[in-house]
Amino acid sequence: MRIIIMIMLLLNISIITEAAEKPIIQADSAILIEATTGRVIYEKNADEVRPPASMTKMMTCILGLENLTKRTLVPISETAAYAEDNNFYWTPGDVIRAEELMLGMMLVSDNGAAIAIAQSIAGNIADFAAMMNDKAYELGCTNTHFANPNGLSNDNHYSTARDMSRIAMYGMSVPDFRDIVSMKKAIIHWQSPADKWSEAETTNDLIGVYDGANGIKTGWTRAAGGCLAASAVRGNTELIAVVMHSPDNDTRFKDAAKLLDYGFSVVKMTRSINRDRIEKVVFVRDGKNALIHVRPREDLNFPLLENEDSKMLKVSYNLPKIVTASIKEGQIIGNAELKYSGKVLATVPLIADESVDKGFSISSTLVGLAEPVISIAQSVLTVFFA
Repeated sequence: MRIIIMIMLLLNISIITEAAEKPIIQADSAILIEATTGRVIYEKNADEVRPPASMTKMMTCILGLENLTKRTLVPISETAAYAEDNNFYWTPGDVIRAEELMLGMMLVSDNGAAIAIAQSIAGNIADFAAMMNDKAYELGCTNTHFANPNGLSNDNHYSTARDMSRIAMYGMSVPDFRDIVSMKKAIIHWQSPADKWSEAETTNDLIGVYDGANGIKTGWTRAAGGCLAASAVRGNTELIAVVMHSPDNDTRFKDAAKLLDYGFSVVKMTRSINRDRIEKVVFVRDGKNALIHVRPREDLNFPLLENEDSKMLKVSYNLPKIVTASIKEGQIIGNAELKYSGKVLATVPLIADESVDKGFSISSTLVGLAEPVISIAQSVLTVFFA
């Protein structure tokens, strides 16, 4: 899942920004982030609590993909069939594959599809809402509470632009989620009755129109106003914009486009941690070998803004001096911290490049004997055993 958990803290970090003129938008709340690190590029009242409308369905889709297979057969209940603002004229007893329900839910915002997914996973809406809230908490959402799977108005159903961006960012790290929300059109096939089908076309007006647009979810109710989580990618830069309470349906798309335009004008992705160029050594006690090599689990491309200097980016390494065998390849041994002017921006795990079995070797025994004075002996042992 890329490096989301390690760098969600970026959502609250700003280094220096003030150069290109920031966009003027009509939405009452908004945020713009870089999609792989979560770094905030722009925000406006991003922590004001508001109804998220059908942006809610991003979370429903995430849980659907995590708890159902694409081919899971989902029955349509009376509650789902007669939900407000259904687009597919469901009949109680219809059966649809989970994948096609999620297409209908995300492209044309079908409320009944969201209810059917919720009931299929949790049995009822209340228990599914609890799952949604647990997942939101896991993703670091601090001002969100879900009461239903579709975003219909409820006093106990709310979120913020910042929290919606966290959910959107996580969703876009899931390949199947990305595939669904990037579609312009899809055909929804029933499993029962087998001859029934319907066309779904996205409500996201940026798809196929805005350069690089690849998601994510619209929302609209009278209380919420125009809402939109919009994403776009150009080259190696991907951005996510969230707008809440735009005055009308059209303005939300104009607001999001302005935010994305601004982001692409000021963000430059910089390779800050290169897995192939970083290798560290850690001593091993009680092993068949005395050393283990570690490297970052993945590369990190960090978004710098137009007036920021890549020379100010520094990487530091948090590693134990000695580990105990056995060590498995891929095991996390420590972490690398990316800093700008001394402030920690991101953390990437450092993992073992090979396995070291438990056992005996003279060199590993010496490591154990040298442990009390390892800080002094470390440089000598590195030369001797490397």
